[in-house]
Amino acid sequence: LDLPVPQLVVVDARTAMALAADAFFGQPTRELQVAGVTGTNGKTTTAFLLYSILAAAGRRPGLLGTIESRIGGERRAVVRTTPEAIDLQRTFREMLDAGDRSCAMEASSHGSELKRLTGVRFAALVFTNLTQDHLDLHGTLESYFDAKRRLFVDPDPEGARARAAVNVGDPYGRRLVEELREIGERPLTFGFADEADVAPKELEVSAAGARFVADGIPVETRLRGRFNVENVLGAVAAARLLGIEDDAIATGVAHVAGVPGRFEAVDEGQPFTVLVDYAHTADALENVLREARSLAAKRLVCVFGCGGDRDREKRPLMGATATRLADRVIVTSDNPRSEDPLAVIGEILAGIGEDAEVEPDRALAIARAIGQADEGDVVVIAGKGHEQGQEFSDRTVPFDDREVARETLRRLAAGAAA
Repeated sequence: LDLPVPQLVVVDARTAMALAADAFFGQPTRELQVAGVTGTNGKTTTAFLLYSILAAAGRRPGLLGTIESRIGGERRAVVRTTPEAIDLQRTFREMLDAGDRSCAMEASSHGSELKRLTGVRFAALVFTNLTQDHLDLHGTLESYFDAKRRLFVDPDPEGARARAAVNVGDPYGRRLVEELREIGERPLTFGFADEADVAPKELEVSAAGARFVADGIPVETRLRGRFNVENVLGAVAAARLLGIEDDAIATGVAHVAGVPGRFEAVDEGQPFTVLVDYAHTADALENVLREARSLAAKRLVCVFGCGGDRDREKRPLMGATATRLADRVIVTSDNPRSEDPLAVIGEILAGIGEDAEVEPDRALAIARAIGQADEGDVVVIAGKGHEQGQEFSDRTVPFDDREVARETLRRLAAGAAA
């Protein structure tokens, strides 16, 4: 540039920024044992499980992810799942300064694609699964997968690769395992597949959670659903790679009672079930609705929408999934951002036909679903999970599905008592 200042010309500014940040903050991940989790679904829950296991093992963990960060035990709000490179390296240094010696973190595809994770030395890295999402950034599913695979295949600044734990029950996981083996790596596999190294033996699933034996470790979890069994297996596999003892693994898993906005029940004593979940892909929605169906004595009701300014191709897919698995579907808004909420809803309806109800006002949609629920029904409110705001083009307004549901239930109870 024609400017009277010193300049460093680089091929890729984002890569250079990430490596410079790593150096500026003293290469913190040389000292901090970082366990990363990547994949479309399950990152947050698996990271929470890993954090709990690391704590049980006395490894003084920090946490970085979609819901919050934890530095020296202090909870902090987050702006994005994987911070920009400078913020990320600063956070690692703050963890060390606060006494943390390890970190469980979500490693997003945005973080990979935008080089935020360049320079991070992962001690272990988990691949959960890959289904359609984020095509607004990646363009194609293959490019999306490539952003994930680079985290495992590309070496870190010291020329080493992270030790990998891969869900071999996922088609893209199998591809990743094959590629890693071709370059001489030996990933630890997990999942329900027969060939998995860490698989659930003697599995017992109930409304209270699940118990099983994973790689010789008796495990009991309060997290419900088959999809959460996979999340536990991923955390156990990563813990194995980190050399954590069996007792600490079992204790850490048992300690996690739930993850905010992940299959979270809202209970005000009503004779039906209300569940709030972050499911915002067709695959995640299918997992949640199938598990919710097992709890429903009568109808399964689903309230959901799709985010504006995000992957448009998944909208009809989610619509088709909802109408196939739920008895009643109410399509609503979910962070419309700069898009017309009705236009987003219209693209969802392309996958549904005429069987869905439409209520663009999310609070009214939730109130309708709960207000018309009968004893034995299950109402699933999907898409936002832990989020506490509804995003529009020019503002974000306070909005929490859990609180809206809770207030609706309390109004109904007060009306019934009057």
